[in-house]
Amino acid sequence: MPKFQHHVFICMNKRADNDPRGCCTEKGSGAIRDAFKEEIEKCGLKGVIRANQAGCLDTCSLGPSVVIYPEGVWYTVKTREDVKEVTERHLIKGEIVERLLMPAPWARG
Repeated sequence: MPKFQHHVFICMNKRADNDPRGCCTEKGSGAIRDAFKEEIEKCGLKGVIRANQAGCLDTCSLGPSVVIYPEGVWYTVKTREDVKEVTERHLIKGEIVERLLMPAPWARG
């Protein structure tokens, strides 16, 4: 099995329509997942970086939620342009995309 340099997990959680936290699925996380997969392939990084759907990351109120490992960096990624920026800056260049950082879930009170 190949060793990936990065794993990108995109929340695909679906909550009831009346849940006040909302859910990443209703915020477009499926399109975000697809955009990450497309961007990774376009950049020739398939087999080096893996984008996976994740179950609940418990941050849907801030989503669409994306976490990148091994760094453990959490982002709110809302657009295809955000995906491109995270791919180019974080996944390829190793830079944190400050404007998309999500407050750490364990730091919220």
